[in-house]
Amino acid sequence: MNAPDRNIGQSAPRIRRLSDAVVNRIAAGEVVERPASAIKELVENAIDAGARRIEIAIADGGKRLIRVADDGQGMTREELPLALERHATSKIDGSDLLAIRSFGFRGEALPSIGAVARLAITSRAAGAAEAWRIEATAGRIEPPQPAALSQGTIVEVRDLFFATPARLKFLKTDRAEQIAVGETVKRLALAHPEVGFKLVDASEQGAEGNALFSAPPEPGDLFDARLSRIQRVMGRDFAEAAVRIEAERDGLRLTGFASAPTYSRGAATHQHFFVRGRPVKDKLLIGALKGAYTDLLPRGRHAAVALWLDIDCQEVDVNVHPAKTEVRFRDSGLVRGLVVSALRHALAEAGCRAPRPVSFGALGASPPPSPAAAGYASPRARGPAPLPRGLAERANHWQAPAQMAAQVEGWAAPEARSEAVIDASEVQPEDVGPLGVARAQIHETYIVAQTAEGLVLVDQHAAHERLVYERLKRQMAETGVPRQALLIPEVIGLGQEDAVRVLARAEELKTLGLVIEPFGPGAVCVRETPAVLGEVDAARLVRDIADELSETGASRSAEARIEAVLATVACHGSVRAGRRLRLEEMNALLREMEATPNSMTCNHGRPTVARLTLAELEKLFERR
Repeated sequence: MNAPDRNIGQSAPRIRRLSDAVVNRIAAGEVVERPASAIKELVENAIDAGARRIEIAIADGGKRLIRVADDGQGMTREELPLALERHATSKIDGSDLLAIRSFGFRGEALPSIGAVARLAITSRAAGAAEAWRIEATAGRIEPPQPAALSQGTIVEVRDLFFATPARLKFLKTDRAEQIAVGETVKRLALAHPEVGFKLVDASEQGAEGNALFSAPPEPGDLFDARLSRIQRVMGRDFAEAAVRIEAERDGLRLTGFASAPTYSRGAATHQHFFVRGRPVKDKLLIGALKGAYTDLLPRGRHAAVALWLDIDCQEVDVNVHPAKTEVRFRDSGLVRGLVVSALRHALAEAGCRAPRPVSFGALGASPPPSPAAAGYASPRARGPAPLPRGLAERANHWQAPAQMAAQVEGWAAPEARSEAVIDASEVQPEDVGPLGVARAQIHETYIVAQTAEGLVLVDQHAAHERLVYERLKRQMAETGVPRQALLIPEVIGLGQEDAVRVLARAEELKTLGLVIEPFGPGAVCVRETPAVLGEVDAARLVRDIADELSETGASRSAEARIEAVLATVACHGSVRAGRRLRLEEMNALLREMEATPNSMTCNHGRPTVARLTLAELEKLFERR
């Protein structure tokens, strides 16, 4: 067998100190991965310096040129050489690494960029008589020279990674790098609506450049400014469908906007989280977002959010990675609970008043998508949503408790069962809720209701499915999840770390019907399982929970499976398409929808309501 190829000689290697230039180039790979990461560091430095307007110019996707100009407080002649020394910073004094209130604090960005590119910094400190310029090429620093600049700082980076050709080869095309730069700038602009941003492509020689993105400083209070910036960055559609989020608990404050369930995206690219104003990509926050939108979105669809978490700097560690996009929370359970409860509460409060659940604004402008393209079948062809893999056969052997079955058979709202019959034609839309007054039923499937602003169409099966599902969930929460004891307790080997994680949540899992106990190192014993799941694969369920706890710090495996069974019960027990309803029953359904959380979508995320305003009706018939 041949010995592996090594970059050392046959003799025993000796420890030696690498030169500062090599150390800086190695470290630069952690901080500056691509042009977008270099721009992120430079822009955050500008924001720390109090800048209110920042202009970024790039050429060839940032490979040939990056120029960041700001109107911040600038630097003095004495500070410029220090700015290019590793771990020299004005942001912290090093006495408390948890008391970090700035975006930059490691003192690595400028030295790292100067080690792999041609860097020039021109700056004029506030109140200084003149400006100064300093240059660095592949780590070699020149002394400062006088320069001309009225205010702030200009940082120019040319030929990024020319000193590390291997890293240069791993960069993507100019177009791909430009897109990454644009996403980074938009994310920073979203985090700081009070700051103006402009991104320019200066690839053409001698031209002023092509503006790629522009956002002036947004006026108004916190929420108005953020919503205006959201509209510029995430689009008008999201801004119109956004639900305001504002919640506070134990020193944590969550604010921002989240999309109504009727607005979703095909990818998770429109999910923005900011911790103390810093854009982050955190698994715990992403997992909490998924949990909040469970059974509100169709499979494969993702919510769009822009959420700001204000937290004491002592409760979060931002010194996890040089790129500073990861954080660690001291109390991750509190953070997750706040995110889930705040989103759930806001979405439930919005209810039928959520902005434009489904709009016919594009009616007539483009043909409607085919059922196959839309991802759902016609109401008559709809069956229950598929259960998670391996659960369908178990659900067939389980029967809903008698009290649940009674609720989903022969349903009628109290108003509909009343002997006093109300003539719906005498009720005016303005006298009732936002879903108006039922006027007719078409194709024995859709309820047509008149509102003060126009009309709504309601899918009777999808709407009632949500009502029954929410009722079953409320009952389950009030009476608890019934448990069934295993004749022979099942011992499951998980490994030391996974076992500790799962056992730490034993009380929480018990409330969901899963009773576990420790059984030696790295193993747990399952004694009881949720009765609603029937014959459950306990080992698979516990391992799924362990995997979720490892990835997100929380688990919904057991709860999700229980809710899947309840959703199937609700689907089979709901008013089916093709059943003729009386006006009293239709109106009763509308009133209960208005009082039920999340009634704008069914259990599987499909819309239950479509609105058509009077103005759209008039436009449709060319009356205006």
